[in-house]
Amino acid sequence: MSANLDLVRSMYTAFEHGDFSSTEWAHPEIEFEAIGMMGVGGPTPVRSVGVAEMVARYSDFLSAWEDLRFEVDEYRELDEERVLVLGHYMGRGKRSGVGLGQITRKMAAVLYIRDARVRRLVNYSDRDRALADLGLEG
Repeated sequence: MSANLDLVRSMYTAFEHGDFSSTEWAHPEIEFEAIGMMGVGGPTPVRSVGVAEMVARYSDFLSAWEDLRFEVDEYRELDEERVLVLGHYMGRGKRSGVGLGQITRKMAAVLYIRDARVRRLVNYSDRDRALADLGLEG
């Protein structure tokens, strides 16, 4: 297993336990993009640069949910600098009380890593779109 895959697994282990607090894995000037994320720009992609901006975008998303966790279905090392994470969120809407399991869409994230830091993170609310953008099959 590569160092990049180790880094990504450690990040998502925390996410699977509902801990989204650490940003040690992120480069200070990380490029963050959310494509179709509920509460983070909807259908319009959100782009930001820097840890503080990424945290602000995630905070918007997290504020709408209780007991939010991310469950990983699969990790794929695409090349020397990219790792694909396929998974889904679990949680409950604060206002509606509706569980994500009732409305879940399979998610994906592409992490671009160099020098043991995530330089770019692209989150997709639609796994099929992520795979299509990458030229991959499910």
